[in-house]
Amino acid sequence: MTPTSSSEARPADRITSVRPVAPRRSPRRSRRLASNVVGAVVVLWGAATAAFLAQMALPGDRATAILNIRTGQAQERTPDELAPIVDAYGLDHPVLVQYLDYIGGLLRGDLGTSYQQFRPVWDLIGEQLGATLVLTLTGILLAWVLMIVWVTLTAGRGPRVRALGSAVDTVTAALPPYWLGILLLLFFGLTLRWFPVMGGSGVNGIVLPALTLAIPLAGFMGQSVRAEYERALDQPFVLSARMRGMGDLGIRLRHVLRHGSIPAVTLTGWALGATVSGAVIVEQIYSRPGIGKTLVSAVGAQDLPVVTGIVVLVAVLYVVANLLVDLVYTLIDPRLKTS
Repeated sequence: MTPTSSSEARPADRITSVRPVAPRRSPRRSRRLASNVVGAVVVLWGAATAAFLAQMALPGDRATAILNIRTGQAQERTPDELAPIVDAYGLDHPVLVQYLDYIGGLLRGDLGTSYQQFRPVWDLIGEQLGATLVLTLTGILLAWVLMIVWVTLTAGRGPRVRALGSAVDTVTAALPPYWLGILLLLFFGLTLRWFPVMGGSGVNGIVLPALTLAIPLAGFMGQSVRAEYERALDQPFVLSARMRGMGDLGIRLRHVLRHGSIPAVTLTGWALGATVSGAVIVEQIYSRPGIGKTLVSAVGAQDLPVVTGIVVLVAVLYVVANLLVDLVYTLIDPRLKTS
């Protein structure tokens, strides 16, 4: 037997080993993240600039207005009386310098000093922020629960049930918080006496305020989720789950809800800012502590640093919530990482 020549080597010997190439990460995700961060910075800068311009738009001499607010007496002031105010707030500096000082203070976490209470604005807001955040997050959580239960019970159930579900979503989404809050207060607080009427503490005290925020939000989210939810019910994975013996409720909660809830996740980022704003009305109706009550008092006293500080804070919460929403997307549907 003749030896095998090198040109007649076995095919396996001629196969060149190929090193696996790691998939390159699509630059779309990085560009999207960078775009979101830039957009967030622009929104915050715009909110801060609008707050500064609101202070500049105060009618009359600003130092006189500040001193009148502090003393509670509207009258003309002498230059000697105004000198400490001008020096403390740098009102003798050019507007551009005042603006840069203001932005620099925000970057350091300094929201200014209250005209009326002589205290840092951040201290005033910090004392009330916890109550507002608890109310806001409770309202959003209740909205999710109400939306999931109602959509799961009515979506894809037949023409009449679907029409009923859609109609309830539309009606509840249009309910004004002040009207709904008074209605809930009259029925559950005064008539049934299930909950305290004013300023209740603990779980009983937060149920009605949270429902006042949650019911319109649940209707609004239900409108956006219902179409996607019913579309998911017609997908092949639903038929596959039924063939494996999974019940209808299990399919809806484990599979369909995951695909149909993405619009609600999007709205949750917007809802955080909206419910914080809505808390201004709700805290007044139920006499609850919070930044809403602080804001109303500051507006009545023309305490602009407190007003603008709350505006900037709400903008920060809104921006952070929307950035977190983008991260939650990929947890709900991993396919969005490469989309």
